[in-house]
Amino acid sequence: MQSGVGMLIEEDSVPVKAEVKAACEILGLDPLFVANEGKLVCICEQEAAKPLLAVMRAHPLGRDAAMIGEVIEDGNRFVQMRTGFGGRRIVDWPVGEQLPRIC
Repeated sequence: MQSGVGMLIEEDSVPVKAEVKAACEILGLDPLFVANEGKLVCICEQEAAKPLLAVMRAHPLGRDAAMIGEVIEDGNRFVQMRTGFGGRRIVDWPVGEQLPRIC
């Protein structure tokens, strides 16, 4: 990463629908790497996060908008995920395709 910073994502904060979570568990897939249309990852200043979320949630298609993590300066420069168990793992770049795109 050119920026010299990393990111820490809170696994429990990532909005994944129950049916998607269940299908991924059955198929052994990571929902972060399954094709999904209409999703947005927005990086903004911390002070802007709450007002931005309020605007996004005001629209019916943005009702599940969530703050899922933060930019960190821990010297690692990786995207990391804090798991539901409190540990951390590096979010690797996907290799190949988990599922072929249907559309």
